[in-house]
Amino acid sequence: MSRIEKLIKEKCPNGVPIKKVKEIASVTIGEFVKKDRQSDDAMYPVYNGGTSNTGFYDDYNNDGHKVIISARGANAGYVNRVEGKYWAGNSCYTLSINDEQEVDWNYLYQYLKNNQQVLLGVQQTGSIPAVSKKQVEEFEIAVPPLEAQKEIVKILDKFGELEAELEAELEAELEARRSQYEFWRGKIWNDVEIYDSVCLSELCKIGDGLHGTPDYDENGNYYFINGNNLNNSTIEYDEKTKRVSDTCHEKLKKSFGENVILMSINGTIGKVSIYNNESVVLGKSVAYFDIIDNSKLLKKYLFYYLQSEKSQMYYDESKTGSTIKNLGLKALREYSIPLPTLEDQERIVSILDKFDKLVNDISEGLPAEIEARRKQYEYYRNKLLSFEEL
Repeated sequence: MSRIEKLIKEKCPNGVPIKKVKEIASVTIGEFVKKDRQSDDAMYPVYNGGTSNTGFYDDYNNDGHKVIISARGANAGYVNRVEGKYWAGNSCYTLSINDEQEVDWNYLYQYLKNNQQVLLGVQQTGSIPAVSKKQVEEFEIAVPPLEAQKEIVKILDKFGELEAELEAELEAELEARRSQYEFWRGKIWNDVEIYDSVCLSELCKIGDGLHGTPDYDENGNYYFINGNNLNNSTIEYDEKTKRVSDTCHEKLKKSFGENVILMSINGTIGKVSIYNNESVVLGKSVAYFDIIDNSKLLKKYLFYYLQSEKSQMYYDESKTGSTIKNLGLKALREYSIPLPTLEDQERIVSILDKFDKLVNDISEGLPAEIEARRKQYEYYRNKLLSFEEL
């Protein structure tokens, strides 16, 4: 049995009492201060509705050890802690402990941070997401003995420091690998310049999506895809993505096979994704490259080459429009790319796949290691802050 368990068993043999935030702390909302009155040269940080301070101000309206919660905006419900003097804006709740002999302020922070997703989940809907003062005040907190609280905080803060140090090391390693990846990717594409270039129109059927607005159907089986759904990997869409009906699909869906690459050609130009038989209808901001003969051109080779620096330079030179840029199909059809042998294409793809997995894959490589450390910390924090209720 751990020291914390012994303390709780000794002082709370029938379970840990649950109290509302308003029973252990006062909750206040801050005051608005204009952005143009803030300065990097000022002394006191300004906290508002974000995840960090928005600037600095020459005055303060709070002092001491405080827990703060974002009240409005996309991050409404985000929990943070502040030591010393600061200015709380009108989108920032400040929680001040009533009795420091009953509740440790760092414990309150850790408990609320562990339940941050619950707070984020109670955001009121509307033009601006918000968490009300009442919702914060009514939030329930398990309050073990003060000695146990301090022991929990000591463990979590130490674990948090170790996790942050390791994460920083992994982030640095990841950045180094990304630089290495960029170097080798550039070298690979320079090396392929020795091969004959072939016009894309000879290698692919190239077209774009629907020029017009389809009849949307929230129960439709097909997602309507535009350039924002492409992410230099797979197509991204979720329950918020608009759908079209089966009838609309039959009328509008471009007829292409399995060897297809998609690319954004309007607004943000050059984002590329691999089409894997998803049930989608393309909008006019998406071009498709349907490979005519995969014994000459590998889909993954085209996928990587369309992201190369040389390709990006070609897009920049070829795009038209003033406010919103557009890349025409004519320019894409006239674009010539170096075409190595199939064997060399496979070798290039293999090298780039390994680097890409190492630096980008959230399920493998360094990003997965960083995510695993975060999950480990969250697991132990949740374990330490779970109690048998009174």
